[in-house]
Amino acid sequence: MVHDLLAQAERNRVAALTGLDPKTQDSLGQFFTPARAAALIASMPDLPEEGCLRVLDPGAGSGILSAALVARVLDQRPNLALHVVAVERDRTVLPYLTDTLEACTAAGDGRVTCDVIDADFITASTGTDQDERLSGFNLVIQNPPYAKLAASSADRAAVRAKGADAPNLYAAFLSLATATLSQGGQLVAITPRSFCNGPYFGAFRSYLLDQLALDRVHVFESRSTVFADTGVLQENVIFSGTKGGTRNQVMLSTSAGHEEEASHRNVPYSDVVHPDDPHRFIRIATNEEDTKTAERMLSLPDTLASLGIKVSTGRVVDFRSRECLLTQAEDGAVPLIYPGNVREGLVVWPREIRKPQWFQPITDKDAKMLLPEGWYCVVKRFSAKEERRRIVAAVWSPEQTPGKVAFENHVNVFHVNGLGLDRDTALGLSMWLNSSLVDKFFRTFSGHTQVNATDLRTMRFPDRESLRQLGALAPERLPIQHEIDTLVDKVLDMVDTAV
Repeated sequence: MVHDLLAQAERNRVAALTGLDPKTQDSLGQFFTPARAAALIASMPDLPEEGCLRVLDPGAGSGILSAALVARVLDQRPNLALHVVAVERDRTVLPYLTDTLEACTAAGDGRVTCDVIDADFITASTGTDQDERLSGFNLVIQNPPYAKLAASSADRAAVRAKGADAPNLYAAFLSLATATLSQGGQLVAITPRSFCNGPYFGAFRSYLLDQLALDRVHVFESRSTVFADTGVLQENVIFSGTKGGTRNQVMLSTSAGHEEEASHRNVPYSDVVHPDDPHRFIRIATNEEDTKTAERMLSLPDTLASLGIKVSTGRVVDFRSRECLLTQAEDGAVPLIYPGNVREGLVVWPREIRKPQWFQPITDKDAKMLLPEGWYCVVKRFSAKEERRRIVAAVWSPEQTPGKVAFENHVNVFHVNGLGLDRDTALGLSMWLNSSLVDKFFRTFSGHTQVNATDLRTMRFPDRESLRQLGALAPERLPIQHEIDTLVDKVLDMVDTAV
């Protein structure tokens, strides 16, 4: 019976997915959960032995998450009843949702009841037209929609009025779903990993972590398997949390995809959300090697602030300065550096890439976009899929190209109050940031290819003298990865010996 229920729910999912209008699917952010992934999500909440659980499935789609939860309860909890409230706005999907929930009710033999709310979950949870059924839940299970919310949108304003800020539909759904929980209620969701770090989700992350204590976080090693039939290439996590719960420990687990066995480990809560981290990044060290990497990084003595070094995004936003961009050298023009100029640890300029290579300031405002002659360390803000490292760093050398320089907005630039670094510090920073140690640590809190200046500011670094020693050892061209790591280990060993 349980197998039949999930099989029917999967058939409804496939049929509903086939019938979606691609434009509507994109605007609504619809990505329906496969049966095996749904079963994994439904396995995460702690279920009582008896009683009746009120369950919310917002943005329910074809209802497969509700079906997976019902199947688990029927299989494992003979004395537990469920009342499921499923919310869905797409009327082309509603018949499949209704069919799935009717199958759940029939399989439950009196233990399962269901309500379907034909509405937009954000509208039904906010404003003057709130649905009174959307409160007092013991459990929320969801795969929220994935799409951006404009800062000026009515939906974002409605969520903000509820006390949270959500730059994305999935963050909005998580915020509002958390608000529907009773104290001690649980939330389990599959989402992109992008909310775990960076300033973009900072306010949402603070709201969520204030409301919920994380119980478990599951990471998929593959970016392509979970939603393979929808074409999504995304690093996803499943996480569960308890409203007002205790913050003692978190179970971290990982699997290649949703069909493989997972490995598990319990870690202290403070390893996942550091109590002294003002940005409240969610750090996911899924194995002992990740933990050792994090411990080694966090034991380092300095931050950029204590080193007196700043990092900023490049000042030139090219589409706003089109009149200043040149493809040929002219009097008064200076080098313009894009990510494409970063090559093997050096900023190579000019290069034959599909970007203008010169910047000629016209107004005083344009002139303020330039940095004076000096050594700078540069990091790509977005790494390409084929690159081995998430953080790709290089050095701008005034010895090779004297004079002022302009950096485009898709690179991060390390400087000292708008001035250059000394040579050895610039080279040392580049070597350090290109190391496997930094790459492994970065991956514990970042699930995407974007590298924000905020991410770099939160990291720890060797002391100034160690960075300069590393820079003094650096060859002209970036060596192979093994050689970088050997030099970094050598300098860190010297630091450990000194301590």
